[in-house]
Amino acid sequence: MKLNGAGIFFGVSAYVIWGLLPIYWRWLERATAYEILGHRAAWSLVFCLLFLAFQKQLKSTLKLFKDLRTFSLLALTSLLLSINWGIYIWAVSVDRVVEAALGYYITPLVAVSFGILALKERLRQLQVISVVLAGIGVLVLTIAYGHLPLIAIGLAISWGSYSLIKKQLNAGALETLSIETIIAFIPSAFYLNYLLSNNKAEFGQDIGFSLALVSTGLMTVIPLLLFNAATTRLPLTITGLLQYITPSIMFLIGIIVFHEPLQLTKIVGFIFIWVALAILGRDLYKSGGAVN
Repeated sequence: MKLNGAGIFFGVSAYVIWGLLPIYWRWLERATAYEILGHRAAWSLVFCLLFLAFQKQLKSTLKLFKDLRTFSLLALTSLLLSINWGIYIWAVSVDRVVEAALGYYITPLVAVSFGILALKERLRQLQVISVVLAGIGVLVLTIAYGHLPLIAIGLAISWGSYSLIKKQLNAGALETLSIETIIAFIPSAFYLNYLLSNNKAEFGQDIGFSLALVSTGLMTVIPLLLFNAATTRLPLTITGLLQYITPSIMFLIGIIVFHEPLQLTKIVGFIFIWVALAILGRDLYKSGGAVN
């Protein structure tokens, strides 16, 4: 089959935005990771509802509440999304962007494994080589850390599982994302109310920073909509492999912008992954995006 050109564009755009987000989260470091997470969930819901109203999809979205299976799966994806967001924002706040990048390097391997085992998707020969090389690179990076990279593992499992479930849902990207944010809004609202009631919130201290926290919703919804649109158009194996764009950008930000230390063994691991990316890109270019 031929890959949808729009799907490739949506996927690449989402991953580039996610790759640049560590700079954005560091800009908001006045607030704790938990307050940022709460605002991210709350304002994401606001923007989702606005988009739904604009596209006249409010009624179709509400119908999803009546389907017990769909609602249950969306409750699970909402939990996975919140876990992934929380780990990611916390990692940036404690100067562990490179380890978070490792997590997003592992994520495609998880997604590709799910695509093959659960969805019976098949890889082309060059794509298999790409996965093997990337796996070696991830193994080298894991050994270089000298300990179990819990941040990386948490990010990989939560996002890989989220991708698998969203791939199997037969519903629109905006509608499903809106249900996820409605579910995530409930605990977030309680937590933000607690912060405000106890004068522990950064929100409301000044208008500029308050608007910046509001913008977390927009910065969350846009790439997620792009990602969800990509998953409905592309095999999970391809969306998983394109995922390497995000950690590559994060890696460069961690080293160049945030000046995190980088050992020679880590460089070797990243070289394996970058070679895998080059092979994947060549395969997609030569085949026109065909998969078996």
